[in-house]
Amino acid sequence: MARVLVTGGSGFIASYVMLALLHAGHEVRATLRDRAREAGVRAMLAQAGAPAGGEVSFHKAELLADEGWAAAAAGCDYVLHVASPLPAGMMASDEGHLIRAAREGTLRVLKAAREAGVRRVVLTSSFAAVGYGHPPRAGLYDERDWTDPEGADVDAYTRSKTLAERSAWDFIAREGGGMELAAVNPVVVLGPALGPDMSASLDLVRALLDGALPATPRVYLGLVDVRDVAELHVTAMTAAEAAGERFLATAGEAISLHEMARTLRAGLGPAARRVPRFELPDIAVPLAALALPMARLAVPRLGIRRSASSEKARRRLGWSPRPAQEAILATAESLIRLGLVKR
Repeated sequence: MARVLVTGGSGFIASYVMLALLHAGHEVRATLRDRAREAGVRAMLAQAGAPAGGEVSFHKAELLADEGWAAAAAGCDYVLHVASPLPAGMMASDEGHLIRAAREGTLRVLKAAREAGVRRVVLTSSFAAVGYGHPPRAGLYDERDWTDPEGADVDAYTRSKTLAERSAWDFIAREGGGMELAAVNPVVVLGPALGPDMSASLDLVRALLDGALPATPRVYLGLVDVRDVAELHVTAMTAAEAAGERFLATAGEAISLHEMARTLRAGLGPAARRVPRFELPDIAVPLAALALPMARLAVPRLGIRRSASSEKARRRLGWSPRPAQEAILATAESLIRLGLVKR
């Protein structure tokens, strides 16, 4: 069993990665920006079923500061770099800060890992680093595709993930010193919330349950369950086939918000009474955007379907994700159970 550092230990994906590592018998070390959150993270892991006696320790470290990273990485066999800034609504008021935190933070982690003699780093990247900045196409995107960070449709978050992953591969090629790198590139990550401080991606399901949209705009999203994303990280950590590779994580082709709404109504019954039943005509979305922030986010994405292939992860690593519908319902059920949805 190995000692593994997980960055951003209070995050949605990182929490599930830690759970998967503990169940596999590994010793887990995690970074937090604020050590005051340690008790809450421990309680969340215990409530989520972390094995009794699993070893977890915490170190304070921030993406934009050098302090703490050397100590956090010391003695670790692997590093799973999950931490990354994600602004609400996937927009940023300070694009420069967001990009700097993502790119400089990644390089800071890689340097600390190299100096500590870490065998391999697994980077949590994103489909945002794969499928944007060029005209959408009918076929499936795969790991050979890269986002053009200067593309017209590239927002701050997408640019930050692209530049961070590019910087990671460049660092390994020039300064890695024999340390290996693998990247996991998830689409939109859903799955059971572990507490009220949840990922921004879950807000979409909550908005559908709350009736925040009177009808769904014609927007398509690739979806994947967080439990499957965590499993892929742990597999990519040790599998010989993963060294030097990217792996897209998606449950299947992109589906529409309208189909997501249908899934919620079919699976939740009366609990889905506020879920919209109709799809909004494209021409009406800019008008709705005047009053609804979520509709505003939909305007540049109307009718665009970007689907990714997870064939590489399935074939090389034996990865088998849950269906998107299961991830949608698991998200919704957890939000209702935690009291995060209007009654």
